[in-house]
Amino acid sequence: MCDKDQATATTHPPVISNCAGDDAAPAALTSRRRRIWELSHTCHCPLVGVGLPLGGLRKLVGKMTGGRVLADDYEVHVGAVTECGSRNRLSEALHKELERRYAHVVQRFRGAKSADQVAQLWQAAVAGGDVAGAFWAGLTHPRCDAELEERMCRDLHMIQHQAGACVRADMGKFNQLVEENAAMARELAKLQQRSQALLADKSTELERTDGLLMQARAQAIGKDSVIDGLRAQLAQLRESIPGLASRTRLAQRLAQMDRRERDLRMQIVDLKQTQARAPDAPPAPAPIKPEPARGMKMPIRLVDRSVLCVGGRSGNVATYRALIERVGAQFAHHDGGLEDNANMLDSSLAAADLVICQTGCISHSAYWRVKDHCKRTGKRCVFIDNPSISSLARGLQEVSGDIEPVAAV
Repeated sequence: MCDKDQATATTHPPVISNCAGDDAAPAALTSRRRRIWELSHTCHCPLVGVGLPLGGLRKLVGKMTGGRVLADDYEVHVGAVTECGSRNRLSEALHKELERRYAHVVQRFRGAKSADQVAQLWQAAVAGGDVAGAFWAGLTHPRCDAELEERMCRDLHMIQHQAGACVRADMGKFNQLVEENAAMARELAKLQQRSQALLADKSTELERTDGLLMQARAQAIGKDSVIDGLRAQLAQLRESIPGLASRTRLAQRLAQMDRRERDLRMQIVDLKQTQARAPDAPPAPAPIKPEPARGMKMPIRLVDRSVLCVGGRSGNVATYRALIERVGAQFAHHDGGLEDNANMLDSSLAAADLVICQTGCISHSAYWRVKDHCKRTGKRCVFIDNPSISSLARGLQEVSGDIEPVAAV
């Protein structure tokens, strides 16, 4: 309520009021909605205060007065309430603004056909908390009587008190929230500073790590380049050295021979130690000696025959081949199990017509296999102690008589 409500009530009486006597009763029963200047003056203050926000009210008053409103909010409110008592430019503008703002609520209230139905709609709006539009639609409804108008004003008066209390409580909570927000903002600023410092440290560490990684990659690329260069040089050296592959194989074979000799020496030492510890033991078996070739009274022809040479020096194999092929024989060779597969010896023995066994350059196993095969098959076998070319020539001369003497190598 405004302080000037009592004074304005006498100077600007309402044109139509539901608080009037029997003369106004026919007007209340019409279907035309009432205008704002036709309402009771007691309704103007809550209607303007609740129905229109202060910003919108000042804008509307400034538009009607044609200038800037210099009065404060209270004076603007009181002036608008005063002008609502009669029909004028401002009251008509206020009526149009309220109609526009709450058109959807007015449309909902049109279905009410009695004061009780209007009261039900008002109570539903109060329960829902949306009273501004319902207050306007209910007061201007054709079926709103004086009793309902007074009840609506009372309800709105109490709602405003409750709203004020809620606002004060909300202000306390708001102030508390503002303080908590300020404290959290300060804490957030500290955390942001810490995070920025940590981010700067991590960025510096990442840059250092990237630098180290780039250095490592550059070193790796340099090493790869050096390796490629060394490989190219190695390939050139290999191409520049003739017979490197054969020399490599010879070196490997020499290493095998050295290992074999070392093993044999160790076996000899073990045998000597065993013999020294057991003086009563029977004497060790004599070393393997090749049986003398059983000379034939009639020499054999070697033309188109296969001659297998078992053992001998690898460097003399070409000379062995030339010597044997000179008499028309076919040459075959087996090293006696040093590098060639020992299992291939049986097939070589079976295909040969004559076997020449150089006992100084074969293994014990190969020697016994050659001897056993020749004994079982009756095949001619010549045993030679010295793996020289002259010894081989003498053995062939002894067998065939067609070989000319060769100087010893």
